[in-house]
Amino acid sequence: MTLNRREFTLSSVAALSTLAATPVWAMENSVNRRIVLASRPAGAPAVTNFRLEEQAVPEPAEGEVLLRTRYLSLDPYMRGRMNAGESYADRVELGEVMVGGTVSEVQASRHSDFAVGDLVSAYSGWQDYALSDGVGLMKLDPRISSPSYALGVLGMPGLTAYVGLLDIGEPKAGDTVVLAASTGAVGSVVGQIAKLKGCRVVGIAGAREKCEYAVKELGYDACVSHYDSDMAGQLAQACPDGIDVYFENVGGSSWNAVMPLLNNFARVPICGLIAHYNQTELPPGPDRLSVMQGLILQRSLKIQGFIISNYRHRIPAFIGDMSQWLAAGQIRYREDVVQGLENAPEAFLGLFSGANFGKLVVKVS
Repeated sequence: MTLNRREFTLSSVAALSTLAATPVWAMENSVNRRIVLASRPAGAPAVTNFRLEEQAVPEPAEGEVLLRTRYLSLDPYMRGRMNAGESYADRVELGEVMVGGTVSEVQASRHSDFAVGDLVSAYSGWQDYALSDGVGLMKLDPRISSPSYALGVLGMPGLTAYVGLLDIGEPKAGDTVVLAASTGAVGSVVGQIAKLKGCRVVGIAGAREKCEYAVKELGYDACVSHYDSDMAGQLAQACPDGIDVYFENVGGSSWNAVMPLLNNFARVPICGLIAHYNQTELPPGPDRLSVMQGLILQRSLKIQGFIISNYRHRIPAFIGDMSQWLAAGQIRYREDVVQGLENAPEAFLGLFSGANFGKLVVKVS
């Protein structure tokens, strides 16, 4: 990606006339591969919960565009959409295409605001092609060399990091900021923004390679591995003055190690709990809820969950700041790119074992 990019632009480039009688896309590919939800997982998802189908490529009606998926984002929130229960967003029904953010190219247009060749940020899901009436599509600058960044550092994960840390975490120079999944799509951005704000940053990651990357490449002051049996002791040693901000997106052993170290008036933004997504029952005791409630009261803790779709109003500020940080080389960003739509299910499963290193993206076409 060109790092001098300032913003996603919603302004239209020159609109094309009505779709020609024999569109080019029809000659490229007449098959739309779709990965649908075949069954609901009980516990950890499996490849058998997905099914690859083929259908004819749909044709756009008046006021619609045909989108071809270039990149597909794989994110932990998708696990919740596979469940039958109610949540903050609609579940995926059996036989429906799995949800997911995409970078797509307009292949055919019967919409005055979009031209063939436009790159857009969309929500087309796990498939080669999708129709759209234009609602929710966001044009990308055609000059960018890595449009997949719109699914990561300049997309939903980046915005999650920006809002969670700055709006809820409220870091101040000299604060100690701790974050789990510290080299992932969200965590890696959280840590680097915290460093830009003058904070001491301590990461929690899995593989030793990830901890080394966090310190040597991302500039963290320290990083501990949750694979180590003495992780809690290592974290306490790395945070001699306690913890002022803990950015939570994992839960489990990370939260257990952090909780006793939280300072008075510490802030805890929560955007995810991936360690618990595949649980089918409550974890074994002891019940520590009363301990946590006591700490919240005694130390005046601020613990706030947030859903990023409620913060769309922050997109302009986020894009402006993040584009400048990228252009100045102040934010480093890593992608884990998987080739081929057919490999999306297996790659998705790897999210829950830490197999990915960086933002997980599927290069579809």
